[in-house]
Amino acid sequence: MTEKKRTTIVLFSGDYDKAMAAYIIANGAAAYDHEVTIFHTFWGLNALRKDEHVEVKKGFMEKMFGKMMPRGAEKLGLSKMQFAGFGPKMIKGVMKKHNAMSLEQLIDMAQEQDVKLVACTMTMDLLGLHKDELLENIEYAGVAAYLADAEDGNVNLFI
Repeated sequence: MTEKKRTTIVLFSGDYDKAMAAYIIANGAAAYDHEVTIFHTFWGLNALRKDEHVEVKKGFMEKMFGKMMPRGAEKLGLSKMQFAGFGPKMIKGVMKKHNAMSLEQLIDMAQEQDVKLVACTMTMDLLGLHKDELLENIEYAGVAAYLADAEDGNVNLFI
């Protein structure tokens, strides 16, 4: 019996299009029977934020980060063609016209395919994010856990 192939992705970017790419690749790899890990760090954590406001006790700087960062996958901006928020609306319109899955749907599909979604705990501390503010059924770990997954990876990506 052959050992299962492993794909690891570091999602550092908080851009909608880059997060889409990460999740498209992750879902494709999972469909090819790879063990897949997406390690969300810094701005990539915003893809895991819940859409709704969650009341948690925060200090001043934590509150400021929380207000400045997008809340949830569908509120992420584009890496190019932002156009004061009009760019994401345009791309989502084109995606809908072509029956492409949204980022939220890709995240759901990844969870259904047992893609390991990991939130970087060090970055959560730095940005003042609490577990209650993130999606259900994800894991929490530091860089050592990511490196352990990536060490035997057949595909390792940084997005």
